[in-house]
Amino acid sequence: MARTNPLQFIQQTRAEVSKVVWPTRREVLLTTVMVFIMAMLTAIFFALVDILIRNGLQAVLNIFG
Repeated sequence: MARTNPLQFIQQTRAEVSKVVWPTRREVLLTTVMVFIMAMLTAIFFALVDILIRNGLQAVLNIFG
């Protein structure tokens, strides 16, 4: 791999950073809200699965115990 001097590195870094498309405030807000909604839905799903497994296991243990 070719070595670059610090000045070239800084120039290349600035060129790459200038290519970045930063999200707007609205996009950040929407994606943040979507993350929270998906986290809540996932938590509800796993809570329901946990309740179903617990109830099923308790039923099996009551039958044999």
